[in-house]
Amino acid sequence: MNLIIVKIGGNAIHQLTAEFFEQLRDWRQAGKKVLLIHGGGPQISKLADQLDIPTKKQNGIRVTDDATLALSKMVLLGDSQPELLTRLSQAGLAAVGLNAADQKLLVGKFVDQQQYGFVGSISSVNELALSRLLADQIGVLAPLALTVSGDWLNVNADTAAADVARLLKANQLYLLTDVPGVLKNGHVISQLVPQDVTQLIEENVITAGMQPKLSAAVKAVHAGVQAVRITDQLTHPGTTLLQEAID
Repeated sequence: MNLIIVKIGGNAIHQLTAEFFEQLRDWRQAGKKVLLIHGGGPQISKLADQLDIPTKKQNGIRVTDDATLALSKMVLLGDSQPELLTRLSQAGLAAVGLNAADQKLLVGKFVDQQQYGFVGSISSVNELALSRLLADQIGVLAPLALTVSGDWLNVNADTAAADVARLLKANQLYLLTDVPGVLKNGHVISQLVPQDVTQLIEENVITAGMQPKLSAAVKAVHAGVQAVRITDQLTHPGTTLLQEAID
């Protein structure tokens, strides 16, 4: 599948520029399939506070009980996804909202039910159905999965994007974030290979907020994704993680 996957954080949905939509249009006109995977973490935390539902995180993972799962589904499928679809529609781009229950698009498994509750990772993707859906429109997919037995799972959006990219052997994966890339001494590192990441974590250059993104990115390139780019705009070079260095 000639596929580009873009992960968009919950806050980033409200900060997308005209250049973002122009890049999507260029990709579509070039015959590429485009899948957007959107987060909603800040909105989930905000609504949890308003409803007095405690937010608990362990190792950067949102512990997800029944109430938090219901809240996550509500925000992702009822707020973040419609907002992004509206923006795409206003830009004149054909798009469709998708979730795990559509033709069993995303099947997942628990990460550690005792420790994290309804938190999962993605184990399989319905590639045939997704390929058909993306033939003439952009897909907008929520980072939720369903187990084989029908339990909904909350999946970190960076991890979900990397899992889907890995399983579908996507050509490129973009992780949009609120910083211009991986920073060292205030400057963006333009290119990394997996072994660089381990070293930069040991040197405390890559800290907690960026570590899950790079962990997901490394898994994706090891599985055959050609390049993973971490950036704040599709049109900015950011940091590119490659399978091997290009001179």
